[in-house]
Amino acid sequence: MSAPPVHADAAVPRALARIRVVLVATSHPGNIGAAARAMLTMGLARLVLVAPARFPDPEAVARASGATAVLDAAQVVATLDDALAGCALSIGLTARPREFAGRVADAREAAREAVARTAEGDVALVFGTEMSGLSNEELARCGLAATIPANPGFSSLNLAAAVQVMAYELRVAAGAGEVWRAPRFAAATDDEIEGLHRHARATLLAARFLDAERPRRLLARLRRLFGRAQLEREEVNILRGILARIDELAGRPRR
Repeated sequence: MSAPPVHADAAVPRALARIRVVLVATSHPGNIGAAARAMLTMGLARLVLVAPARFPDPEAVARASGATAVLDAAQVVATLDDALAGCALSIGLTARPREFAGRVADAREAAREAVARTAEGDVALVFGTEMSGLSNEELARCGLAATIPANPGFSSLNLAAAVQVMAYELRVAAGAGEVWRAPRFAAATDDEIEGLHRHARATLLAARFLDAERPRRLLARLRRLFGRAQLEREEVNILRGILARIDELAGRPRR
């Protein structure tokens, strides 16, 4: 099963291209579409459907919310064996304990193992039906059982939500978990911060907020605050502008 072309995601490592998401006997086409959307948001593209009740279907397209490339390339097969053919590892998702389950891992551990095993071949994540999940026989067909740690009193996740959690964990495990960063501007120099400190001291004295005879720890606290804030040059200018306006209103000479 070759990886289909989907919307480009330059941040996706090669490992994610070898992950198959397998949905077994999905009863509602909307859940297929929602799962496709969950996949594409995390850079996964390979969707395999085992005997879906209805597919293709307009409701799947509607719930995909634009992730139609995943649906268009989805492969429909008759059996779970067909879906897992050629895989180096298959991971079955289950919310409830199984008496005869083999190895069991949480979602994060399973994602790390999945990414590592893509060096050997394809890896499949297998999800069962909406009502009952994977049968014991279907789970036994998988080499590893995985579970998403959830509220023990209410651990059943919507199918697409479970796909989303695992897709996210796979993306992070593959090293594609970088997020955008807010821009950084020119940092204030020590001299500029010291000038702010002196200005603040003079203004606070004039406003009688600071008692020169009994300063207590106010100035030390301010110095600590300025240091912890990692002030930028423009921020120092804003603060000094505020102090200058206070000086002006108090009738002190403009600095």
